[in-house]
Amino acid sequence: MRHFLPYAKRYAPLFLIGALFSLFGALGEVTLPNRVAGLINRGIVTVELSELFQEGLVMVGLVIVLLFLSLAGTVITVRASIMLAADIRETTFRKIQELSFTNLDTLHTGSLVTRLTNDVNQIQLFVMQILRMGIRAPAQIIGALLIAFRINTQLAMIIFGVVPILATCITAIIIVALPRFRLMQSCIDQTNTLLQETMTNVRVIKAFVRGDYEAERFDKVSEQLQKAALRANRVMLLQRPSMTLAMNVTTIIIVWLGGRKIIGGEMQVGDLTAFTAYVTQILNSLIGVSTMLVNSSRAAVSAGRIAEVLDTKVDLNDDNASEKDRAIGSGSVEFRNVSFRYFKSSPSAVLSDISFKVESGQTIGLVGSTGSGKTTLIQMIPRLLDPDEGSVLVDGIDVREYGLTPLRNAVSMVLQDNLLFSGSIAENLSWGKEDALESEMAEATETAQIRLFIESLPAGYESELGQKGAGLSGGQKQRMCIARALLKSPQILILDDSTSAVDTATEANIREHLTRVMPNTTKFIIAQRISSVMDADKILVLDSGRLVGEGTHQELLADNTTYQEIYYSQFKREEDIA
Repeated sequence: MRHFLPYAKRYAPLFLIGALFSLFGALGEVTLPNRVAGLINRGIVTVELSELFQEGLVMVGLVIVLLFLSLAGTVITVRASIMLAADIRETTFRKIQELSFTNLDTLHTGSLVTRLTNDVNQIQLFVMQILRMGIRAPAQIIGALLIAFRINTQLAMIIFGVVPILATCITAIIIVALPRFRLMQSCIDQTNTLLQETMTNVRVIKAFVRGDYEAERFDKVSEQLQKAALRANRVMLLQRPSMTLAMNVTTIIIVWLGGRKIIGGEMQVGDLTAFTAYVTQILNSLIGVSTMLVNSSRAAVSAGRIAEVLDTKVDLNDDNASEKDRAIGSGSVEFRNVSFRYFKSSPSAVLSDISFKVESGQTIGLVGSTGSGKTTLIQMIPRLLDPDEGSVLVDGIDVREYGLTPLRNAVSMVLQDNLLFSGSIAENLSWGKEDALESEMAEATETAQIRLFIESLPAGYESELGQKGAGLSGGQKQRMCIARALLKSPQILILDDSTSAVDTATEANIREHLTRVMPNTTKFIIAQRISSVMDADKILVLDSGRLVGEGTHQELLADNTTYQEIYYSQFKREEDIA
């Protein structure tokens, strides 16, 4: 609850106003049966027509006021609950942005989507319900009970015999429902995860004709969700019938006993009519309270899942950074005895005792077999990962001493996956620089060898892209991502196999432009093709997580076995093809 109290305090005025409207509305409804009872007891036939008309106008006016109070209270509570839910959703989303890759792997993407949507909605519905029923129902129960006791104490005591039975039923329902709702939310997680995975990889599924297989997988998780939802809601379905049965039985008993009292002259007809109305109000309010309490079990599960995200300890942050506001200067990089494991209990390291130095403005090539640790290595420069042992230094300062924002602002990365967003080309490019001018975009796209294509489009830089850059080829996506990275004018540029989908001539033009346009930027180029890094100032050779070679192309070709194997395997293959 501590996570949600700040939001409750923020909207306390709205909650208070809504509660007051509900309170006045409930008290107003309590007065209606008593007024009707007065007319019945006096005898409607004997009452003067003018008096009856006057009393009718008063009651109609009261009903209109109650209608206004009900509508106003509903509008206010709905607005307050929606605003509260929006704040919770925004705070949770911001927390998700802070999470490390390890945190995200633990919580799972599909589960996070469920928490931001379904779980927040459950909290919103419960808050709306508690604002409407939390004040109204108790006020109506208390008011109706007081008047019921005033009318006839013996009959009113019957209600106290029913309440413990109902309370026992509600408690049992909540105890049974809580774990079932927890399981249901977990099944929703699985369904969302599979759905997201399927939609993301739909091209692969179609290419391998695996639609039927994926449909079967979805059917299984959908069936699990169906069964979990039925089990959870089956318990919920018992609540209202049991409450309705109790209400009807109680009403029958009261009418029977009240009828005997009327026959015996101990009670008037109007009083019994009013008493029955008050019993109905009390029991209906109890049904509302019971529904609210039962729904609280599902809201409690959802609140716990949101709290789990908010309580997650981010294992990569800048809380203890001593140079939090320091800007990156020249962009020199040094690795000192760096080792890393993705799974801390794993006996084998992804990287082992890596050490090297890079001067500002140098171009560094990284080569090695698949799985040798190249991508893991460069992700430590902007602190997407932290080493288990050793340290990574930028400008002679451990990256853990920098603030994450200034550090990552100084580093541009083009990842292996060419990730673009739905929106215009200009919007995608300006991820690198929000206030970028079209002339700056033109310069960056020229360097990335994509300018002519963009300007050939009817809408140019305002052309809309589909989700994940749909409508562009693999090479066009790569060059768009390179242009986006260049717009930041970074001190350190990282290209992670980012020209694999372009031809060698275009790749050579990109490298030439990079050297001319960004002479002072430190550049890391991860490549599978030796030709991509042959002109680098220094080439790092990785093998099974170890640095097995460091030098220029000629130096490594002369004395490094691993580099020789990569080089001759590629060029021999090209000669055979030729």
